[in-house]
Amino acid sequence: MVQIKRAIISLSNKSGIVNFAKKLSEMGVSILSTGGTAKVLKEAGINVTDISAYTGFPEMMDGRVKTLHPKVHGGILGRRDNEEHMKQMKGADIEPIDMVVINLYPFEAVTSRPDCTFEEAIENIDIGGPSMVRSAAKNFEFVAVVTDPSDYSAILKEMEGSGGTLSRETRFRLARKAFATTARYDLLISHYLEDAATKKEESIHFPEIYTPVFEKVQHLRYGENPHQRGAFYRELGYNGAAISRARVLQGKEMSYNNYLDANSALELVREYDEPSTVIIKHNNPCGVASADDLKDSYCMARDTDPVSAFGGVIAFNTLVDEYTAEEVLKMFVEVIVAPEYTEEALKLFQKKGNVRLLEVGPLDAIPEGYMDFKRVVGGVLLQDMDQGINGDLNNLKVVSSRQPTEEEIESMRFSWRVCKHVRSNAIVFGRGKQTIGIGAGQMSRVDSVKLAISKARTDVRGCVMASDAFFPFRDAIDEAAGVGITAIIQPGGSIKDHDVIKAIDEYKMAMVFTGVRHFRH
Repeated sequence: MVQIKRAIISLSNKSGIVNFAKKLSEMGVSILSTGGTAKVLKEAGINVTDISAYTGFPEMMDGRVKTLHPKVHGGILGRRDNEEHMKQMKGADIEPIDMVVINLYPFEAVTSRPDCTFEEAIENIDIGGPSMVRSAAKNFEFVAVVTDPSDYSAILKEMEGSGGTLSRETRFRLARKAFATTARYDLLISHYLEDAATKKEESIHFPEIYTPVFEKVQHLRYGENPHQRGAFYRELGYNGAAISRARVLQGKEMSYNNYLDANSALELVREYDEPSTVIIKHNNPCGVASADDLKDSYCMARDTDPVSAFGGVIAFNTLVDEYTAEEVLKMFVEVIVAPEYTEEALKLFQKKGNVRLLEVGPLDAIPEGYMDFKRVVGGVLLQDMDQGINGDLNNLKVVSSRQPTEEEIESMRFSWRVCKHVRSNAIVFGRGKQTIGIGAGQMSRVDSVKLAISKARTDVRGCVMASDAFFPFRDAIDEAAGVGITAIIQPGGSIKDHDVIKAIDEYKMAMVFTGVRHFRH
């Protein structure tokens, strides 16, 4: 146990500090403090010693230099069980500091503001705070470091029940949190500076050391399977509409697979401007549709593959009304994601309390330059997000003898957006603004075509077909023509393009090249 006799308090976030400091003072703890924190504590009637009075050195350079002093760091770092340390401290008139209560300059909050300047960001990089936190955490055997206001009440309770002492277990827990705090802080600064450099110099795109920063949102019951442990983490610094930022309005606890499917559903429905619905099953779309009315789009998406839609994850791209909610509740659903819901819709969903209801807010665009990464054992693959689909659709190249009709072009544009979000090899049959059949994840492209045919619940004659990559042989064209597909959209670029185009012309089909591939592994 360590007796807390002297504490230093220096805070940006002063939430709860007056009560905490008052209780410490009542237990006989001497308090050192800095600048604005000292002012707040004094105004509350708490006896405080200014850090400059303690060190004999004034705060200077607009507060940049105030705690970087041997009397501060010596008091924190000195080992109480080391005679030489204690002798040197006494000779330098350094008093032991038993508790450090610090939170850091609000760098994250400041830099998240759209109007934040580079100079303002630099001024909000804390130096003395992290130094004291690290010193105290390193010397946790003798010093308690407090970086989170949510710990105040538990610390006071323990001290009040133990005569003003804190256990090693508590100090060690606080030290672990402290190092996590400074690590997170430094990574946020590093990311900000890397982003600033990238904007100025195009060649700086992939940093030499990639250090994403995540904070735990929840512990999951299990991972992908019951024998795997799991947790969900949110990426710091991303504040747009995303599953990671969704408000869970009701329902059972989200699972690992729920999060994966909900993310896939949201990212696909984000592709469309008019009212649209996406239904995901096992991380692949099983139904997608757009319409003037959201309820109609849902019915069309569901009817693509009603068997697979059962127990699926649904995403909408606009306000969900009561009429759509009524229709959705006719079938078992795991998760629903939308920008927002009407009050009437929420009341209907409450009747099925297990349905997980997520609200993400307006579907803003993912920031340009946002990176996508995938783990491999012992490493990470980093790439740009695949966001270039509008460019594809604005530069279609007709390669068949027959020109596609306007209706076929519209169907191909719709299906191409879906195809981008289907696992490779990906084939999508579409008619108008509705998917008719989807073939996902097969080892050969012709097998994906056959799967899409088998999954279709209606006659596919007159549909178009989208393929995420080129056709290596004409066999997939033969299969598609056999069931009445009339037009195909694909990237092109195969050494067999001539044979494929020849097959298209034989069947009097139309085909366009996008010039861009959209593999999704």
